[in-house]
Amino acid sequence: MKIIDHIDATAAKWIAASPIAFVGLGGADGPAVAAAGGAPGFAAVPDPGVLSIPLSSLDSLSAHVPEAGQGAGTLFLVPGVGETLRVNGRIRAIKDGRIELTVEECFVHCAKALIRSDFWSAPVTDASSDDGQLLQATRFIALATMDGDGRVDVSPKGDKAGLLLRAQDNGVTLAERPGNRLAFGYRNIIERPGVTALAVVPGATSVLTLRGEARLSSDESLRSTFIVDGKMPVLATVIGNLSLAMDKSAALHRASLWNAPPRNPDIDPAATLVAHVKLNKARGAQATMLRMAVNRGVVAKGLESNYKTDLY
Repeated sequence: MKIIDHIDATAAKWIAASPIAFVGLGGADGPAVAAAGGAPGFAAVPDPGVLSIPLSSLDSLSAHVPEAGQGAGTLFLVPGVGETLRVNGRIRAIKDGRIELTVEECFVHCAKALIRSDFWSAPVTDASSDDGQLLQATRFIALATMDGDGRVDVSPKGDKAGLLLRAQDNGVTLAERPGNRLAFGYRNIIERPGVTALAVVPGATSVLTLRGEARLSSDESLRSTFIVDGKMPVLATVIGNLSLAMDKSAALHRASLWNAPPRNPDIDPAATLVAHVKLNKARGAQATMLRMAVNRGVVAKGLESNYKTDLY
């Protein structure tokens, strides 16, 4: 009920306030992901069905070349706001130096990943130039997955350093903490195991790209190493056949996230969630009743309570 098929006014305001996005693109070899950034509003919404991103705002996608027809997923962050905005669809054109995306899905993702990672409170710092040390210091990743039809999702994952990713053999293990419960990424991994993740140390502009084959695991010996406050993750994602590439992110540098001004008061995640529920086109008595009953106060209190009791 919270997913809509266009960018409404509240989501457009979110994108206009965002200096950074993580952009995933589909391809024959699986998804690629990179940061895109600049001044707030670097991405544009020419109409509710289209998202436009300058190619110049994107960090390198390695050998991946954006093309019309490819699936695309985006994750927009606004300084000081824990929730993120996800906009998914397909590239309709590469035009005038911009990627034009036909929007298929738009929705708010909960704040748990950014809360667990203390994303916005990080001091400006220099990350290690060693792959292993950067992996250990990672507190946030943007995980790009792709389904059998080439649709791409970019999911935020966050936790304290050492509790998000663990190196093992020729791969890494990722703890699957509570989140939006939409399970798009899980479905995609089952259909197409190839994934790419962009690992970030909040406060730094160095990033680590992880590319490999993912599988979901309920193995307690893996999950037990990620216990927090007596709570063990229900699942872990194991990424094998791993390749790593470290680089400086020009997009993160331009976005200047950790020198940003205070939180934009115009961005209200609870109000955006309410707007999306009311705009959702689901039919039936239950959907109609939910649209009539939902209001900002109830949603805001629900989010606050959930963030206190269900982080792990």
